[in-house]
Amino acid sequence: MADHAAESEEFGVLRSKRNATRYQILVEIAERQPAVNQREVADAIGITAQAVSDYLGDLIEQDYVEKHGRGRYEVTKEGVDWLISQTEELRGFIQHVSEDVIGQVEVETAIATTDVAEGETVSLTMRDGVLRAMAGDTGGATAVAVTDADAGGDVGITNFQGVVEYDLGTVTAVSIPHVRDGGSRTVDPDRLRELAADHDLLAVAGVEALVAATDADLEPDVRFGSAAAVQEAATKGLDVLLLATATRLSAHTDELREGNVSYEVVDAAEE
Repeated sequence: MADHAAESEEFGVLRSKRNATRYQILVEIAERQPAVNQREVADAIGITAQAVSDYLGDLIEQDYVEKHGRGRYEVTKEGVDWLISQTEELRGFIQHVSEDVIGQVEVETAIATTDVAEGETVSLTMRDGVLRAMAGDTGGATAVAVTDADAGGDVGITNFQGVVEYDLGTVTAVSIPHVRDGGSRTVDPDRLRELAADHDLLAVAGVEALVAATDADLEPDVRFGSAAAVQEAATKGLDVLLLATATRLSAHTDELREGNVSYEVVDAAEE
C-alpha cells in the first residue's frame, strides 16, 4: 500500500490535477454510495465516463475504494483519511488566502481633496478626524485609488505606504453631579461654553449632562455610545469635551485608558 500521508504532502490537491480529480470523484462516490452511476459522476465533475472508470480502477488499486459488484462502490477508511488530509490542506489554503492575501488587499475610504482617477497614486492626510486623499505622491503616506472621485467625494484606496502623521486628540471630561447631588444646576454654563470653544467635538453621557449642555446653549455632537465614540474621535486627532454624569464617567475614562488616550477631568461647578 502506498504511503498516503507522504503522497498527500508531495502531491496535494492544489498541486496536482490528477489528485484534484481523484478528490472530486471520491467525494461524489461518498455522496452516492453504494449505488454509483459513473455517468452521473462524470457529468458532475465535467470529465468523461471512461475517465471516471480509469480513475476508479486506480482508486481501487490504492485501497481508497472497494467495489462490491456492478455499479456498487464504497470509500474505504483509507480513502476517507485521504479525503480528510486533502480537505485540511484546502482549508489551510483558504485561510491563508482570506487572512494573508485578501486581508492585505484592504480598501479604505477617504475624502478626495482633488479630482482622483482610478489607479492614481494619492497622498494621505488626516484632518477633522477624516482621512483625506490628494492626487500625487508628495506626502509621507501614499496609497493607490481603486475608484474615480471628484474633489469632495469619497474615494476607495489601497496599497498603503508610509504613515499618516497627525497628533492624537485629547479629552477634557467634566463630571456632572447626579440629580440627587444637584445635577446640572451645580454647573456653570459660562465655563462650559469656554471649554467647548477650545474643543472640536462635544459629547454628553447622561440626562444631567444633556441638560447642562442645553443650559449652556451647546448642541452635543455625540449623545449615544459616547464611550466608544469619544475614544475613537480622540484617536483620529479630535479634541473632545465630554460632559458625563458622575455615575457614567468611570466607564469613559476606562475606555480612554485602554485606548492610551490622554484625558483630564476638570471642575465646571458654579462658584
